[in-house]
Amino acid sequence: MRQLPRFLRLLGLSWAALAVGCGDGRTPLVVYSPHGRDLLVTIERAFEAEHPDLDLRFLDMGSQEVLDRVRSERANPQADVWYGGPSTLFVRASSEGLLAAFEPTWTAAVPAAARDPQRRWSALYRTPTLLVYNRDALTAEQAPTDWEDLLDPRFEGQVLIRDPLASGTMRTIFGALISRAVDADGGPEAGFDWLRRLDAQTKEYVHSPALLHEKMIRQEGLVTVWEATDILGMIARGAPLAYRFPTSGAPVIEDSIAVVAGARHREAAESFVEWIGLPEALLLAAEEAFRIPAREDLPPAAMPSWVGEVMAELRPESVDWDRLEREGAGWMATWDRTVRGRGGR
Repeated sequence: MRQLPRFLRLLGLSWAALAVGCGDGRTPLVVYSPHGRDLLVTIERAFEAEHPDLDLRFLDMGSQEVLDRVRSERANPQADVWYGGPSTLFVRASSEGLLAAFEPTWTAAVPAAARDPQRRWSALYRTPTLLVYNRDALTAEQAPTDWEDLLDPRFEGQVLIRDPLASGTMRTIFGALISRAVDADGGPEAGFDWLRRLDAQTKEYVHSPALLHEKMIRQEGLVTVWEATDILGMIARGAPLAYRFPTSGAPVIEDSIAVVAGARHREAAESFVEWIGLPEALLLAAEEAFRIPAREDLPPAAMPSWVGEVMAELRPESVDWDRLEREGAGWMATWDRTVRGRGGR
């Protein structure tokens, strides 16, 4: 019996150890992912059961941190697969030559807009964003129902936000809100003004999703914004949290996957990317970690009932993803320079 999940043990290993072969003769397969323990351990066990010659090794970090790390390792890649994160980050990585061309069989069932025409990445899951509140502290009637409600005076000092500079999820949410302003006014200024007002409400920009969740449970903050999969999983485990999809629309992240350019174990990497998008693996991810498949050819009856319930409640935001990819990094730099910590001034 394993003492700790492998992706946690990796945190104490050197990069040299990641690159060498396994003592038991299996081929190591190094995967960078923001997906967290619940999904990663489930996927590790299932994949290794079907591929006993491969040793799946996860390193868990935020999706923006994955991009930064893959970029810094360009000359000597340590990862074989990048598993998870908004498609906008994968587009940027592709433009920098960080991803390899590979087209698994299942991508034909993914909408063309959710995959790279040059076959360097594809969406794997659809991840809605939402408003989250502590249900022990707020009733459903008191909870925010739309983005604008976060600015209500009753939530002053009660908003917790995951640090967007390290989080692809928060970059997507903030970028989508700024993009709304561009659609309405032709420029991003009103979006930054809105985020400045949100900053005035914000108690803390939290370093990691795990810490964000802990602080919400302990009522160190009463409301936040995040993505559906983590929150649904926490609610299923008994956390005193509840959620609302914003009534004006919620960005839905095209959560993607790719083989890293120059991967040391290219054949093993392709095997994993092919396997993870098969119906059996997608159903496993839906049942165990609340992931919604990006494939459109899976019968609804094959999915858990919660998938249909979520999709019935969700009002997807119409987002100009090309604009977000093109402008998003600059917007976040401007936010960090002119908004963070300045909303109350």
